[in-house]
Parts: sequence; structure tokens; C-alpha cells
Amino acid sequence: MEKIKITQKRSIIGSSKRQKETVKALGLRKINASVEHNATPQILGMVNKVRHLIEVEKI
Repeated sequence: MEKIKITQKRSIIGSSKRQKETVKALGLRKINASVEHNATPQILGMVNKVRHLIEVEKI
């Protein structure tokens, strides 16, 4: 399965509660923190909801 690397680039301050929870559910806690996930439809949907706060790279 394809993997993606997700890095938080912007603060969640000022974002909606739903976006904050989505970022935390992805496993991100701080700016410039990175996590790796399999590129499942569920993860890609979460990434799409907060794409303005994160950066995504294919591995």
C-alpha cells in the first residue's frame, strides 16, 4: 500500500473544532511535526479537510 508523509505547517489556532480534531486524529500535535500513514480513503479524506494546514508527500 502507498504511504504518505503528513507534516503540519500551520497552527490550528482559529480553526474550527472539527478541523482541530481532524489534525489531532491524524496524529499531529505541533507545527513541523510529521507522521506517516497508509494512503487509505479515510486518511485521504481527513487530509482533504485540513489541506490548508498541512503538507503531504508521497513516500
